[in-house]
Amino acid sequence: MEYNVLASQESINKTANSLRGKGYEVFVVENGAEALAKIKELIPQGVSVTNGSSVTLEQIGFVDLLKSGTYGWDNLHEAVLAEKDPVKKALLRKQATLSDYYLGSVHALAELGEFVIASNTGSQLAHIVFTSPNLIFVVGAQKIVPTLDDAMKRLKDYVVPLEDQHMKDLYGVGTMLSKIVIFSEENKMMGRKIRLILIKEQIGF
Repeated sequence: MEYNVLASQESINKTANSLRGKGYEVFVVENGAEALAKIKELIPQGVSVTNGSSVTLEQIGFVDLLKSGTYGWDNLHEAVLAEKDPVKKALLRKQATLSDYYLGSVHALAELGEFVIASNTGSQLAHIVFTSPNLIFVVGAQKIVPTLDDAMKRLKDYVVPLEDQHMKDLYGVGTMLSKIVIFSEENKMMGRKIRLILIKEQIGF
């Protein structure tokens, strides 16, 4: 299976409908610029925001926008990065898991509405599985695959090698496939709002 080929419109529609059937809000946009505009609409001023490490968010311009401080969001991720004291940094990292909004991407998205997210350290997973009341996932349509099995194969066979090289290029140290979340459904009793922005172009890995 080719893991960097855009899904068809039929596949995108099927995936979006499956996600909506699980109670998620889904927005299908043409490109990264439209995705960024949608994010600006969705996140109100004055709330705390953090994000996971994401090539997708970098490529659409969200990371630079968040750093700029122009939208009145409380950037918890930036505060963690700026802190030099290791004890204080560790505390800020834990406190950041309580952000009002968390943004990231997924490594693979199945047509029936499951998505897969992996992490080396697990630092972003607390937001995703429990703590943040508002999740926004921005997903290039090349990440859509037919089944959950295909999603796991995409993660292991395609994404991890690319991410490993990406991390080596940036930091000189690669990554490991340490922790995997399979997001099948959200218990509605949690009261959280989960949104996915599907982009009809290749964005991220």
